[in-house]
Amino acid sequence: MENSLITLGEMTCRDYAKSSRLEWLETNGLGSFASGTVSGANTRRYHGLLVASLHPRAERFVTLSKLEETVLVGKQYFELATNQFPETISPKGHYLIQEFRLNVFPSWIYNLNGLLVEKAVFMLWGENTTVIRYRLLEAQEDRFAVLALRPFVAFRDYHSLASENEVIQRLPLREEPALLRLQPYDGLPALTLHHNAVGFTVRPDWYRQFEYVEELHRGLNFREDLFTHGYFSFELSAKTPLAFVVATLDDKGSVSNQQVEAWETREESRRRTLMTGPPSADSFVQRLQLAADAFVIRWADGSASIIAGYHWFTDWGRDAMMSLPGLALTTHRFALAKDILSSYLKYCDRGMLPNRFPDRGSTPEFNTVDATLWLFHAVHQYFLATSDVAFLRDEAFPKLDEVIDWHVKGTRYGIHMDAADGLLTAGEPGVQLTWMDAKIGGWVVTPRQGKAVEVNALWHHAVCVMEDFSRTLKNEQRRLFYRQLRSRIQLSFDETFWNPTANCLFDCIQDGVPDAKIRPNQIFAVSLPHPLLALDKAQSVVQVVKEKLLTPFGLRSLASGDPDYHAVYQGNGYARDSAYHQGTVWGWLIGPFVDAYLNAFGESGRNVAYLKSLFEGFRHHLSEGMLGSISEIFDGEAPHAPKGCAAQAWSVAEVLRCYRKLEAIDRGKSVLEIE
Repeated sequence: MENSLITLGEMTCRDYAKSSRLEWLETNGLGSFASGTVSGANTRRYHGLLVASLHPRAERFVTLSKLEETVLVGKQYFELATNQFPETISPKGHYLIQEFRLNVFPSWIYNLNGLLVEKAVFMLWGENTTVIRYRLLEAQEDRFAVLALRPFVAFRDYHSLASENEVIQRLPLREEPALLRLQPYDGLPALTLHHNAVGFTVRPDWYRQFEYVEELHRGLNFREDLFTHGYFSFELSAKTPLAFVVATLDDKGSVSNQQVEAWETREESRRRTLMTGPPSADSFVQRLQLAADAFVIRWADGSASIIAGYHWFTDWGRDAMMSLPGLALTTHRFALAKDILSSYLKYCDRGMLPNRFPDRGSTPEFNTVDATLWLFHAVHQYFLATSDVAFLRDEAFPKLDEVIDWHVKGTRYGIHMDAADGLLTAGEPGVQLTWMDAKIGGWVVTPRQGKAVEVNALWHHAVCVMEDFSRTLKNEQRRLFYRQLRSRIQLSFDETFWNPTANCLFDCIQDGVPDAKIRPNQIFAVSLPHPLLALDKAQSVVQVVKEKLLTPFGLRSLASGDPDYHAVYQGNGYARDSAYHQGTVWGWLIGPFVDAYLNAFGESGRNVAYLKSLFEGFRHHLSEGMLGSISEIFDGEAPHAPKGCAAQAWSVAEVLRCYRKLEAIDRGKSVLEIE
């Protein structure tokens, strides 16, 4: 497994410009996380050692922001922490990092004039608990060190920033040997810090104007004040080589060195199991299988779901359905896939799947036309993998049948089947319903009202799936209904969307007027399992997409020659949203491109080799940005800098799914046959 490690040497770690842009992420399956940078500096408002979901999946709060470490060796002080303040970096602990490793969780080795100290951070699965432990390596009888750890707390919503105030409780709520409890603000839970320190010195103070450079780049407020109640003191020696702080919002008994080591062993074992099953000799696959687990969560009621991306997304219906095949089926987590589908099926309302689940107490938002159609694909893929007839008969088919009826007669936002041609039309002015959903105030950046090409490809696929399901369940009446509807859609689709001038598909038809912009949405007419186009037209679509949109990190959202094309995603919210679907590259789109290429040109060894070569950019990307994961988006032009969410569910899911698919073709098997 050694070749699966991401290891960074001192040249990278001690280069602040590089190491402060390399991030790590720990998750706990509840929507909570810990995250930071290799340098040790927090560069986002979302960075912290315990960013806790108080009511899984929502209401995330940055509780423990960071620990600052100072080590005394003899008469010499070494400061391991790194912070950015106005016009200065202080302290500069990144200069002491000899090595950073991301194995199954992040760890650092600091070289203090030959004395090596290892730091590791990991979260406990299913608990709002982060363990930060330090170990003296190659401890010698005649050498010892004193370690001082100063905890900094924020205790604020993770989208906001904290400022110095007089309301904060300046003294610990409770202090006793091996335990410190902090409750800086009334109405928020207490943070418990278990430790094996010699003692805690109360010294409350504000540290002002921490700078988060990534927030500056996003055009947002980027300075924060953090509060500290004091500092822990530890003795590190050959006799006592380990120091720890366990930050938790959960009730725990006493915590010992042995307990910390047992937790670490358990978490390492759990994660290595994820990396090695289904097996692959390719470290790229192993890393992605581990990355996939970060997006799996359980709600407070035990229901399963998928976080769309870190750091700022919760779970979205569209993202969950699109990600499910890669995150759960490709990884052979079939029970998980069923749990997720069951969770979402119960939320269907008026034939629609929720697009977004806001924070606790809010009503789910149903403003999407495609999330519900992706549900059909997810259920279909689950059934192909499991042959779970009971689930199909008792849960899925009745709900999906109802969804089709709602789409035929009409539901929210003008979503309905056009009785004249059987195609699906959707939209109202000022509403964004497709995955290209950027909106600035009342301005929908990519208005795709009417008949969108990928929506109708998915509509056709949904009807085909229901025809197959009706046959499986021996429901002849519904099978005939779906067969007739399928034929109507297929005939109308070709007549409506084919653009003979460009030899590809129109992107959208609004009020009978076609939009000829070259976008990636047309690829779904070829990528989905049920063919919509004649082979020559399918090949032409793939060739146009390849020529105009393909990059080393997925497909551009708009061809570069278009007057609305944006090459770079940067600036304030207005500038970024203006570019979001106007040329920005989306990593997840490599998945449908691979599917479409195989459908159009076949599974020859030459084609498989070509398609596997398209993943080299992603292979390198695992060692940049969010280490071990894949970003949401990339700039439209080289060097295609990663942007948006640092770790995105559908990016990881689609890269993993299609790369494993290509591996399986190489071996003459299906993905599900890989044991």
